[in-house]
Amino acid sequence: MNHSVQHKVKITIQGKIVTATLDNSKTSKDFISLLPLQLILEDYAKTEKISNLPKKLTTEDAPIGSKPLVGDIALYAPWGNLAIFYKDFHYANGLIVFGKIDTGIEIFKVPASMKAIFELLE
Repeated sequence: MNHSVQHKVKITIQGKIVTATLDNSKTSKDFISLLPLQLILEDYAKTEKISNLPKKLTTEDAPIGSKPLVGDIALYAPWGNLAIFYKDFHYANGLIVFGKIDTGIEIFKVPASMKAIFELLE
């Protein structure tokens, strides 16, 4: 299996386009299977935007935890939610990073909730 394959995702927020690159993990592929997807991203701990997903993503073959950096897209397995980090955070068990924001991370750095549409770019 080729783990270097990457998937590009377009995230539309308030008419602005943010792009992201997802890895080739099983968690990432499970997320991609949900696209297109509209989510409300809520601010959490002035560090990340989080949203519940319509179903739990697989954690098969995933690390037991991660130390997220700015721009990381992750699954927090204990809650089953998506997290997009706009600040670095400490290591957390159950946090599975499966992508990275390429451009436009600053749009997330506001305290408000926001509607986001996630779509796969061909």
